[in-house]
Amino acid sequence: MNVPDSLARGVAPAPPGTLHARTVNGGVEVVPRPGLTVRFGRGDRPDVDLCVGEDDLWVSRRHGELTYRKHRWWLRNTGQQLLRLPRGRLMHATTEAVPLATGYTPVFVRGSGYREHLVELYVSGHDEERAPRRCTDTLPPKRWPLDDDERLLLVVLGQRYLLYEEGPRPLSYRQAVEQLAYLRPGGDWRERRIENRIEAVRHRLQAGGFPYPLTHDKAAGGPSDNLLHNLLRGLVDSTTLVPPDLDLLED
Repeated sequence: MNVPDSLARGVAPAPPGTLHARTVNGGVEVVPRPGLTVRFGRGDRPDVDLCVGEDDLWVSRRHGELTYRKHRWWLRNTGQQLLRLPRGRLMHATTEAVPLATGYTPVFVRGSGYREHLVELYVSGHDEERAPRRCTDTLPPKRWPLDDDERLLLVVLGQRYLLYEEGPRPLSYRQAVEQLAYLRPGGDWRERRIENRIEAVRHRLQAGGFPYPLTHDKAAGGPSDNLLHNLLRGLVDSTTLVPPDLDLLED
């Protein structure tokens, strides 16, 4: 299982205001110019510059667009289904365009059933480093090693974090068992096995200096919800888990 590339991990140096956009079908990088528009949707060129949800008829052929004006990139929904931004913000076709902040913004396109298709956006900002360090490589966050089963398990438990929901909490072990049984039939996923795998990850990361507290709530008599929350928050904040990992749930 390959670890996916993600704009959440940053981009190469580029002029301020450069728009980077990526889906599972590819990506574009666009230097800003007043009036320039980048379109995304189920269609193909020349209708759109970036394809998303190519096999999902709920996604419009031209579902959204980004236009550069007033020194900002503005996002607008031009499709029939909703766009969802971080913290649960929804955009309808009648919603006014919203400006993108500098840095990373994941946008989720509502699809058929429970599907949501990810469009990753990143706007390059001004280099605020002092001159001697402008050309120095950016120090990446420490990412934590996970094997394939651990990554799948943590994506299932932490999918609400990767969907950038407001106030996310982990799925319960029972919910995870049900979803894993569907995704990996015959995988012998049980609540006890999930608990053991989380314990193994917890011990390994804690020994390696994980910055979030991963100690048990002894009064609860087992793994606490806060432990899982801290584990998932730390893995997402460090970009060990990134939104493209949600593709594992499509399998």
